[in-house]
Amino acid sequence: MGTPEFAVPALDALFEAGHEIVAVYTRAPRPAGRGMKERRCPVQVRAEALGLPVHAPGDLRSAEICDRFRAHRADAAVVVAYGLILPESILACPRLGCLNIHASLLPRWRGAAPIHRAIMSGDNETGISIMAVDTGLDSGPVLLSEAMAIRPDDTTGRLHDRLARLGARLIVEALDGIDGIEPTPQPQDGVSYARKVNKAETRIDWSRPADEIDRHIRGLSPFPGAWCKVHGERTKLLNSRLADGEGAPGAHLGGCRVACGAGAIEMTEVQREGRKPVSGKEFLRGILAPDSFE
Repeated sequence: MGTPEFAVPALDALFEAGHEIVAVYTRAPRPAGRGMKERRCPVQVRAEALGLPVHAPGDLRSAEICDRFRAHRADAAVVVAYGLILPESILACPRLGCLNIHASLLPRWRGAAPIHRAIMSGDNETGISIMAVDTGLDSGPVLLSEAMAIRPDDTTGRLHDRLARLGARLIVEALDGIDGIEPTPQPQDGVSYARKVNKAETRIDWSRPADEIDRHIRGLSPFPGAWCKVHGERTKLLNSRLADGEGAPGAHLGGCRVACGAGAIEMTEVQREGRKPVSGKEFLRGILAPDSFE
């Protein structure tokens, strides 16, 4: 049960490990792009390529949907970034329950955007938790977990890809050893919530310290993207690093450096509206060098 690219490695790993996948549940195709044509999600595309049956109900609450789900007689359901709430009637169907691949070390960063929030908050590590789904928000007991360091140059995109591969490996290990694993209840201390990224928080506030702005840029890359205005044009900064220099917040310090409230950052990947991402140097070659970034 999954939808985005993050879930595809887990589907592949289960298939390659020889598990019988009786059904794949995903979100229905949605209009996208300039032509607003219906676009299948990555999990549906991969499941169909593997010859697996795909179901895409709008929700899981009806008795008919529950009966169809129960008829699969699945031993377990693997849930990863599915996007729909699983009601108790669904949770009760698989003999071994529903196992979720969650991209944090629970109870740190329960919720919708754990990778974004880990980078934006300056965490040194994150990881994967294989959790038994209950009716709470990522509050079920943990079967397996493994930590992963967050590198100084990590973006959400880079960390996402490494965590997806780790989650794929751990879910196979969890299913292979499930009879001998004792789920561990999550501690009550240390709970934090990774709220969904709001568009209102994506604009760069140059008055903040350089380390916070650097994490903000990397944590929102590649999506939805931190942005500022350059010559009045909305421009995304997709990667950066800390740099030497001081100046008024937003001042262009020469080269690819921009002054922050304290310190400076160097732009390493930039995207103008309607253009492809380029390096900071290529970006500045294509425009009149600004005095400041707004």
